[in-house]
Amino acid sequence: MPWSITVARVAGSEIRIHVTFLMLLAWIGIAQYLAGGASAALDSVLFILAVFACVVLHELGHALAARHYGISTPDITLLPIGGLARLSRVPDNPSEEIVIAFAGPLVNVVIAAILIVFLGARIDVAALEQIQNPTFGFLARLAAVNIFLVLFNLIPAFPMDGGRVLRAALSFRLGRRRATEIAAMIGQGLAFVFGFLGLIGGNPILVFIAIFVFLAAQAEAGEAGLTDAARRFPLKRAMITSFETLGPQSTVDDAADALLRTTQHEFPVVDGGGRLRGILTRNAMIRAMKLTGPATPVIDIMTTDIPTIHANQPLERVLRHMREEQAAYVGVVADDKRFVGYISQENLAELMMLGDQSKSAEAMPPP
Repeated sequence: MPWSITVARVAGSEIRIHVTFLMLLAWIGIAQYLAGGASAALDSVLFILAVFACVVLHELGHALAARHYGISTPDITLLPIGGLARLSRVPDNPSEEIVIAFAGPLVNVVIAAILIVFLGARIDVAALEQIQNPTFGFLARLAAVNIFLVLFNLIPAFPMDGGRVLRAALSFRLGRRRATEIAAMIGQGLAFVFGFLGLIGGNPILVFIAIFVFLAAQAEAGEAGLTDAARRFPLKRAMITSFETLGPQSTVDDAADALLRTTQHEFPVVDGGGRLRGILTRNAMIRAMKLTGPATPVIDIMTTDIPTIHANQPLERVLRHMREEQAAYVGVVADDKRFVGYISQENLAELMMLGDQSKSAEAMPPP
């Protein structure tokens, strides 16, 4: 995720902090300092850090459960409204997804139990209602937060864990894509409720959560549609085969001529042996034209380490490369490793859109 800083690596997953989370810490610290002095500011900042440590453990619960089924978690990102664990792929078996989804809240149950049973945290309804009130004690408030995280995440709507359980349960009868659409629809409906309550109650955090829930549910439905299209279409259907290439000796000036001559937005850079060296994007070309001039070699500014896949591999493997390596492009090669085409995220999305339209046309009764 852009604007994220990697701070650690745990169990094979990068732990990242989004800059907005740091802004949240600064805002809370300043506000509490102005209201109650240095001790209040320190207590609030330490409490938020402790809460997000619990969030990280929650996401690591998902990651460890996913690893049990051979699914990696490249990174976990801390946001102002919680954590986001990025799995390399969605579990194929709905029962596996249920286990992975429940693993996160189970971690919070264990944390709350340790705080209450072993560390003596005393918790009641008042503590649950006033988590931000320091008079209830640090451990009691932290236990209350973990209970809240369990309850919130079990709401049966995307992107919460309960929504993933709902999607998995529906998948047994409706298929993954239709189940995802239903869970995402419920999530977006919940987002409207959050947004309405936030607006009438003057709670900007709730409005922010509503926006995040709505967009996350929409993105999840899009991912499911993309995966469904990848299973229905062969790789060659999505591959770009008509394109102009640049050589390693080409300059930005050469690329600019090609940009004006064609309708391409990116240009594969291919050596004399037909091997893919990288891809030059239009944005990189324009940036180099302004900063270093038209004589800049394209090999200095192209995107390198483009993952490649054999032309006979399934299209679903392309999606896996893009998700695991966060790649915008995947090169397609023949038996002799010669570059024969490429696939971009943009043309994958177009394939999904056209595929949906063709399915709708087939479903329409004849006039």
